[in-house]
Amino acid sequence: MARRRTADPARTAAFRVLRAVTADGAYANLELAKQRSGLSGADAAFATELTAGTCRAMGSYDEIIAAASGRPTRSLQPAVLDALRLGTHQLLAMRVPAHAAIAATVDLAALHVGERVSGVVNAILRRVSAHSLEEWLAQLGSDRDEVGRLALAYQHPRWVVEAFAEVVPAGELEALLAADNRPPVPNLVVRPGLAERSELGGEPARYSPFGAYAEGDPGAVPAVAQGRAGVQDEGSQLVAVALARAEAVDGPWLDLCAGPGGKSALLAGLAMEQGSRLVASEVAPHRAELVAANLRSYSGDHAPVTVVADGTRPAWGQGVFAKVLADVPCTGLGALRRRPESRWRRQPSDLPGLVTLQKALLASAIASTRPGGVIGYVTCSPHAAETTEVVADAEGVEVLTAADYLPEVTNAAVGSYLQLWPHRHGTDAMFLALLRKRAR
Repeated sequence: MARRRTADPARTAAFRVLRAVTADGAYANLELAKQRSGLSGADAAFATELTAGTCRAMGSYDEIIAAASGRPTRSLQPAVLDALRLGTHQLLAMRVPAHAAIAATVDLAALHVGERVSGVVNAILRRVSAHSLEEWLAQLGSDRDEVGRLALAYQHPRWVVEAFAEVVPAGELEALLAADNRPPVPNLVVRPGLAERSELGGEPARYSPFGAYAEGDPGAVPAVAQGRAGVQDEGSQLVAVALARAEAVDGPWLDLCAGPGGKSALLAGLAMEQGSRLVASEVAPHRAELVAANLRSYSGDHAPVTVVADGTRPAWGQGVFAKVLADVPCTGLGALRRRPESRWRRQPSDLPGLVTLQKALLASAIASTRPGGVIGYVTCSPHAAETTEVVADAEGVEVLTAADYLPEVTNAAVGSYLQLWPHRHGTDAMFLALLRKRAR
């Protein structure tokens, strides 16, 4: 009689998340939050590690699965491949006994794909288990150049490693790739004027005067639950702080690409402290709702406002704002530790369209700024095509020395620009250019 299949809640949750990521383009962290709600503490922790680790190493695991199966992964049914990825992570990177990892994954595939696939899943995973991760990496990387070896070993696409190699010293490349694979501690931030940093608990942030590092559930912090504080990477906090510190003419401030609203919430408080009002603009209505929710706790004469508008075709006239933040859509290569699946989702072919949009948004930001006002051009990507090359084409501005406005942050200046790094600063790899609009 055939053995009865059993459904494991944690592995089932991880499988559902991975299917949503690979089939529907979902964000792993958002999907995981949905799936974790019905799990116990231990199962939730297991599902989190299984999901994040599999998403992070997906491309490297695919090469191992292809070698173990003797055929390209595209020949496997997508749902079967996702089950194999989860099984491979358990075998090679988690403290799960081989027999348990294989049996649980076979059960998972049989229950969610069909009994007919159990044999092939069992056979492939047994071949995967025949070697350790180090042995697989040595075998698959033996005939590769240094970039190829690093890409395989540190679970990044080759083109991403090549892009990083252009902008970090050779001796730091491996440290950067390793930092991308370490999940960050949650970063909290107060809304200026609404909360004090001491309310956040945890450890005060190394650089940001408004931030703290705090393990655990951010929603359990009263100030966060009440909307007087939020969750925001320290690098994201710092670029907003730098813009707020830059001298400029009087007038309202603009967040040109505001969704989901973390920077807007910090900038709004900083603007109010200077007697100005922030306008937060977002093109997508559902993201504009998130922005408004982040700003809900501010009130008074200079309370921020949220508008739904296309930053490339603004709903306001030219020369309206004293300070403009243009945190433009980008590849997100600077936040791979937070969204590990995005390293496999993005492709070099994405760059031309993004760069065109980035240049259009920067031009719009400049046009929206008053003479003597300041624009902060920001990306969460260190890729030269999205950073220095975009700013080099900007017209009608002078470049300020961004590091002057964040003197507490060392080893971040790149000429007149600022580039933060996870391996140096413990932040996302945020890029900042501060530009002052010339008088005509």
